[in-house]
Amino acid sequence: MTSSLAIGDEAPTFTATYKGSDHESFDLADHLGDGPVVLAFFPGAFTPPCSNEMVALQEHHDDFAAAGATLLGVSADSAFSLGAFADEYDLEFDLVSDMDGDTIEAYGLTMDIPDLGLYGIANRAVFVLDDEGIVAYSWVADDPTNEPDYEELLAEVRKL
Repeated sequence: MTSSLAIGDEAPTFTATYKGSDHESFDLADHLGDGPVVLAFFPGAFTPPCSNEMVALQEHHDDFAAAGATLLGVSADSAFSLGAFADEYDLEFDLVSDMDGDTIEAYGLTMDIPDLGLYGIANRAVFVLDDEGIVAYSWVADDPTNEPDYEELLAEVRKL
C-alpha cells in the first residue's frame, strides 16, 4: 500500500459517481472553495464498522453543516449499493462510488481483505480539505475496524 496523504499535501481531485445514480457525476473540484470538505473513505457498505461510522457521521451532520463543511463518504461500492446503504441508514450526506479504485489509490488507501474476498477496497480514513484542496487533517486507520475520533474531526473542521 502506498502511503496516504499528509497534512499540507494537495489532495488529488477526482470525478466519480454519486450514490444511487449511474450517470450523475461528482467532481471534487466543484466542492473546493465552499468551506471545508470532509472525505470519509470506508471499506464497504453494509458492514458493521462502516455502518457504525456512517451513522456516527450522520449524527454529526448538523454540526458539519453549521461549520460550513461538505461531508462525503467514498468507497469502492457501486452507486446502486451506496444508494441502498444511504436509504437504509437515512444518510443525508452524499456517498461517492469509486468502483475502479483510482481515487482510493490516489489517496494511498488501497487494501485487500482476502479472508472476506475483498480486493482493491479503501482503508478507513478521513481527510479534511481546505478551500484550496490542501489536506488540513488526516486520519488513517491502523485497523479498518477502528473509527475516527468524531469530536477531534469536528474540532479540526471548525478551525477552517
